[in-house]
Amino acid sequence: MTELDAVVVGSGPNGLAAAVTLARAGLSVRVYERADHIGGGSASAELTLPGFVHDTCSAVHPLAFESRFFREFGLSRRVDFVVPDASYAQPLDGRAAAVAYRDLERTAQTLGRDGDAYTRLMRPLAERAGEVAEFTGGALLRVPQHPVAAVALALRALEQGTPAWNARFADDAAPALITGVAAHTILSQPSLAAAAAGMVLATYGHARGWPIPVGGSQAIADALADDLRASGGEIMTGTEVRSLADLPPARAVLLDVTPDALLRMAGDVLPSRYRAALGSFRFGAAVAKVDFALSEPVPWADPAVRDAGTVHVGGTRAEMAASENLVTRGRLSDRPYVLVSQPSVFDDTRAPAGAHTLWTYTHVPAGSDADREEAVVGQIERFAPGFRDTILASHSRTAVEVAAENPNYPGGDIAAGAPTMWQLLRRPTLSPDPWRTPTRGIYLCSASTSPGPGVHGLAGWRAALSALRHEFGTRAMPDLSPR
Repeated sequence: MTELDAVVVGSGPNGLAAAVTLARAGLSVRVYERADHIGGGSASAELTLPGFVHDTCSAVHPLAFESRFFREFGLSRRVDFVVPDASYAQPLDGRAAAVAYRDLERTAQTLGRDGDAYTRLMRPLAERAGEVAEFTGGALLRVPQHPVAAVALALRALEQGTPAWNARFADDAAPALITGVAAHTILSQPSLAAAAAGMVLATYGHARGWPIPVGGSQAIADALADDLRASGGEIMTGTEVRSLADLPPARAVLLDVTPDALLRMAGDVLPSRYRAALGSFRFGAAVAKVDFALSEPVPWADPAVRDAGTVHVGGTRAEMAASENLVTRGRLSDRPYVLVSQPSVFDDTRAPAGAHTLWTYTHVPAGSDADREEAVVGQIERFAPGFRDTILASHSRTAVEVAAENPNYPGGDIAAGAPTMWQLLRRPTLSPDPWRTPTRGIYLCSASTSPGPGVHGLAGWRAALSALRHEFGTRAMPDLSPR
């Protein structure tokens, strides 16, 4: 006899999304978490000095308002967000920065003679942001519900993902603004997958913006956990699951883990052909992360950069492409691309009065043990002279340390699998239901499944809906709205 209806391993956004969905369907659910706290990629902690709240992985959440799961869950009614008018900025040497405002026309004004070309590129997507989110929010191996949005995205990815990516532009600002977003993927530049992801993120930046949760990303995990407990679910932290045999009997087991972890946990329970498919799944390059406690805001040379929640530091498109391509070839760049979030500019709960927190990471080869703090400081100082003098304390982690902290980031790969075009279609297998394994009752619900990396809860939600259909005969989508 089963003790529970469902067991979930992992309390990141996907694991909690799966657990909430199952519990809202009236099932008994228990979550097991290896760490002594919940949250996974949406956790927050005091990493530098007392009173300075840092996000340990994700900091800004472009999908907080666009994810179908978060819309069903009513996340924006449960968590307070601030949404900067400027979603992201791209500082450039010796000239004004390029700034991506939610207002597309205002953005065009920062791009000089390429303003109109950029507007023509982005407007068809920004006007269909919800349709873009729907198309990219599940398994890509399906007929799109919104073909116009799908075709518009595909055409722009083809343009910006090939050596023809500069054809429509005459200056440096607009291309740099686009590549700054595409480089989130930690892929070669240009490439189709990086361009597609960059176009999607930019779309959200010009639609409802890139929200920042007040108090830290932990608020998202806490909102999910609170709803789970209110529905009768349980969460057990500090409990590592090494094998499926460690779990109590349950009709459905949903695993917010990587494919290689699933192989270790399940062993011969999985068919050999499926094991081979999981074994061919490939992880990508990694991140090294540096958090700062500051005495004042970053002194950007262009004051407009301070208005952006996210800053892409790396110079021109050509410079960022050179840096990222070094990383994908297994080398470190002397002038790396640095992803920066400055949440305390918009959320004064993150630091003591007058002080600020700064979140950064840079890309490195998988498994790198290089401490990149000095490289990060140098790049920020390049566009913000005097930055070094504002640093009160710092907390630096290598890719090896990032991986040790969260096993879902092998080698420091925070995407939980290289988001190449092939591995976005085949994530982790080529299937319209990639969350369901061939073994009855076992589901994979991590970022290693469709739709891929990001704090969106979609992989967990869709895995749970699949489990409800196949294990419990329930096709109705449970109501997830706030009670």
